[in-house]
Amino acid sequence: MGDTLLDVRDISLRFGGLRALSDVGFTVDKGELFSIIGPNGAGKTSLLNCISGRYSPQEGAIRFEGRDITRLKPNRRAAAGIGRTFQNLALFSHMSVLDNIMVGRHHLLKNNLFTGALYWIGGAQKEELEHRRKVEDVIDFLDIQHVRKATAGTLSYGLRKRVELARAVALEPKLILLDEPMAGMNLEEKEDMARYIVDLNEEWGMTIIMIEHDMGVVMDISHRVMVLDFGRKIAEGLPETILANPHVKKAYLGEEDEALVDPDAAPQALTA
Repeated sequence: MGDTLLDVRDISLRFGGLRALSDVGFTVDKGELFSIIGPNGAGKTSLLNCISGRYSPQEGAIRFEGRDITRLKPNRRAAAGIGRTFQNLALFSHMSVLDNIMVGRHHLLKNNLFTGALYWIGGAQKEELEHRRKVEDVIDFLDIQHVRKATAGTLSYGLRKRVELARAVALEPKLILLDEPMAGMNLEEKEDMARYIVDLNEEWGMTIIMIEHDMGVVMDISHRVMVLDFGRKIAEGLPETILANPHVKKAYLGEEDEALVDPDAAPQALTA
């Protein structure tokens, strides 16, 4: 780590008179597992939406691999190597697991309508077989071989979350954004998902930004943690530093603190 992959520079996001994010800035290095925590309504998902291109901040800039992507469309960001999962499942429920994951490789397809029409002689068949091999690798990695032909909408919640992760991984992203990947899971499912996330980071070399409410998981697997409250960054640093931060404790416990209730107060940034 040490080579900056993502640089978020003082972004602010407003919806009419509602300020969702205020001057939020941070960097994420290549190979890092970076977690974002905070109370409900703190602006965590809005921040991921700004990074993935779903929202456009009114102020600030977002740079990915040194390139300004602040106004880049979501599909262009996916092509650049940014993948994501959603807090609410966004699978095609009528399609098979295999087809849902294949959708994640859409931007990697080189054949177009005309060359694809010449399926046998234009290279489309060979390309499809190669993509299917890549998808099978993802299926094996996430242990969903037994449901690969099942209709996604018929699966249990935990398996659907795993399929959504598989689709994001199939994109072969350099940076993957995980929005509450363990929400609604039981203990065993959470342990499995945490293991997959760590393996994606350590074995597959993916840089990860994760939103998660399970503090035990966050503190166990994260390299660094950032805390948002009311759209502002109030802390950033190593997991053990964040745990000891009184501002973070008060944000979660709901106790009054000037730095949190004063909109003009400067956020406290802890560095490792």
